[in-house]
Amino acid sequence: MKTEIPDGFRLARPGNAEISDRALEDALAVAHRACDRAREEILPRYRRVRVETKGDGSPVTEADLAAERAIRSVIEDAFPEDAILGEEFGATDGNPEAVSRRRWVIDPIDGTIAFSRGIPLFTTLIALLVDDEPVMGVIDLPAVDDRIGGVRGGGVWRGDERLSTSARPDLSDALVCHGDLYCFDLAGLRSVYEAMSRAIPKLRGYTDAFGHLLVLSGAADAMIDCDLNPWDAAVTRVLTTEAGGCCWVREREGGSKLDLVFGNPEVVRAIGHFF
Repeated sequence: MKTEIPDGFRLARPGNAEISDRALEDALAVAHRACDRAREEILPRYRRVRVETKGDGSPVTEADLAAERAIRSVIEDAFPEDAILGEEFGATDGNPEAVSRRRWVIDPIDGTIAFSRGIPLFTTLIALLVDDEPVMGVIDLPAVDDRIGGVRGGGVWRGDERLSTSARPDLSDALVCHGDLYCFDLAGLRSVYEAMSRAIPKLRGYTDAFGHLLVLSGAADAMIDCDLNPWDAAVTRVLTTEAGGCCWVREREGGSKLDLVFGNPEVVRAIGHFF
């Protein structure tokens, strides 16, 4: 039986923002260079860094700041007219005439709690948006030397291996990831979590973009991740479709917060019954 997309959500689509294949590949190459530079700042500080608390209550470390500076430097050298939005240093406009066309969205360390506690499942996220549509994205796991990325129309890749979402259609055997429980509360979706916890045997808290990478590579079947910032969601919004999956998006608070349900299309549709 067909499941309708839950109220307030929409299906993420590749979009038709104008950008050439060559420009996409150039952007992807720059994103890879930026991830390499971020690793140079992050890994020497791993398990030997002091944690501070930002005004919004979230943690931050010297590594977050140094990695974002490094990423910005690579992007600005390659594309000085592009706008950038980063978690730590906010928005820079680049060329005022280019702001509405190209904007990089970066999270130098997604999973700062994991990083600060010595857990190797933190990531670096870099995406490019054209006319507010994500068209390129990379997820890097520095501590375990893993990285995936891709562009609109070009698939998702881990090195020379093309990746896809899983082919397991049965929810009873699905591995479904989720973020922190309090984020379900912030999104008003606690009842969805409770329904899933009763019905899905393999419901696991593989949180942050580590969970996203598991789904995009087919290791996990789907994920519901709530109360995300734009830099948390941009990569997944473009790469899920490229991996053969589907992604439902709900924007809240004027687009400053997003809720995602994504992965194997059959499993995502089954999750829709819990809304």
